[in-house]
Amino acid sequence: MSKCSADETPVCCCMDVGTIMDNTDCTASYSRVFTNRADAEETLAALTAKARSVESEPCKITPTFTEVEGGVRLDIDFVFCCEAETLIFQLGLR
Repeated sequence: MSKCSADETPVCCCMDVGTIMDNTDCTASYSRVFTNRADAEETLAALTAKARSVESEPCKITPTFTEVEGGVRLDIDFVFCCEAETLIFQLGLR
């Protein structure tokens, strides 16, 4: 048997999902500089729709627009009710 600290089933080398996803990381963050605010708002709308499509309970979405040299920086935090939704959201953006 391997010397793994995770709870493993020796027969099939499987791990309990709680070992990998323990609901401690429910936030997905996004940051990008756009040439104008309209493009940033368009991206915010698209990412908000994507987050809403995976949420089981309302996702808390906190956008921040900052004027920077060369455009507008958009920072967004998406706080989901569970880590699985956060992961689904992040994988859907790839």
